[in-house]
Amino acid sequence: MKRAPLSLKAQALALLARREHSRAELRTKLLAHAHKRAAHAAAAATAPASDWGSGWEVDPFGESTAGAPSGDSAHALEPDPDALAAEVDEVLDWLQAQRYQSDERFIESRLNNRAPRLGLSRIRQELSRHGVELDSETVRTLRQNEVQRAREVWRKRFGQAPADLRERARQMRFLAARGFSGEVVRQVLGGGDEAPD
Repeated sequence: MKRAPLSLKAQALALLARREHSRAELRTKLLAHAHKRAAHAAAAATAPASDWGSGWEVDPFGESTAGAPSGDSAHALEPDPDALAAEVDEVLDWLQAQRYQSDERFIESRLNNRAPRLGLSRIRQELSRHGVELDSETVRTLRQNEVQRAREVWRKRFGQAPADLRERARQMRFLAARGFSGEVVRQVLGGGDEAPD
């Protein structure tokens, strides 16, 4: 018989030990884990006596004795989605109360990792997929140094001004794909004083 899946708290702590998670992202993963646990419990309840016990609970004539699941109790073990969601939310509240999970810490971690290589729009897009948003102060800070960050990304990738229009278009697409605005891209690849070193 397969080993029972981890408890919701244990699974959450295992996920958070690997990396920071937003509450929304962790909720999605824990709901999937809760369904897996419920399916495992239902399978254990409907398993033949030889699968769920050590053998001493079954008499020699094939009749199950104390503790064997019946068909009715197995049917009653179908997971209630609302109950699973409530259980997951309770675990998430506990994690936040213990400071094991924090959306602010998740955002900070993502910014430290992604901001040096991405523009504001791409950062916002990635964070929204995780169910979190940047505060206005962080947005202002990212906007202030966006040209500098774009120049650094451009230098690491290309290092020299485009030789022709085709190469210029390629470099512009590269920066735009990383979430830098059109205005920032023009400043990095513009002419005159704004031209890259």
